Amino acid sequence: MIGGGKMAEALLGGLIETRWARADELHVVEPADDRRAELAVRLPGLSIGDEPLDEIDAVIAVKPDIVPLVFPALVAARVPRVLSIAAGVRTATIEAGLGAGPAVVRCMPNTPALVGRGAAAIAGGTAATDDDLAWAAAILSAVGTVVTVTEPELDAVTGLSGSGPAYVFHLAEGLVTAGIAEGLAPDVADALVRQTLLGAATLLVESGEDPAVLRANVTSPGGTTAAGLAVFADDDLIGLVGRVVAAATARSRELGGN
Repeated sequence: MIGGGKMAEALLGGLIETRWARADELHVVEPADDRRAELAVRLPGLSIGDEPLDEIDAVIAVKPDIVPLVFPALVAARVPRVLSIAAGVRTATIEAGLGAGPAVVRCMPNTPALVGRGAAAIAGGTAATDDDLAWAAAILSAVGTVVTVTEPELDAVTGLSGSGPAYVFHLAEGLVTAGIAEGLAPDVADALVRQTLLGAATLLVESGEDPAVLRANVTSPGGTTAAGLAVFADDDLIGLVGRVVAAATARSRELGGN
């Protein structure tokens, strides 16, 4: 694991918890002494150093602007394959930096991976095989759901699920504010919103029903929910969400040079 940040820690913890590997079978490259100390406490037995191990598969988990700086060490270590979770860094860039040989898989994860509920998409580079994609999916499955897409589709993934948690958090902000405006105490509004979002998301996942069906199930004609949804319809909520995702997708393309 190249980089020992929060997402890397989540992946390492998930791999250990799901018994994909033991802690002493995993190595993390982290230059900051204080962060290395934290990882040693949180993941006992983890191998921690300042260089990648020779001929071992690697996960690039550093900020996008740091990615080119890790290429020389990975080349020197002759890594067989690489999974990159660095946002916006194309497989072509990684392949050019690593030279011929290593298979490259690129991923767009999201922050709920920090609690084992992530949504990630992977795309293979020119040398990546089905086995390489399966390897990457197995790693990411330790902290959530994984789908396989083409690399151009990763921009849409970024706009939808990569940035999606922020949209949900923003909705939560709005609901809490609205509850307070209607007379609820802030702590009461906050507790109700958190549980409502958790419950609705759980029902959506576990029921397998279409979201439209679930919405209709709780919307009695002329009732309170219908009154609230009518405001959403008047302000074109569906169109607004579409514009939000489109804007984030376009920005992802710009950052990636497309």
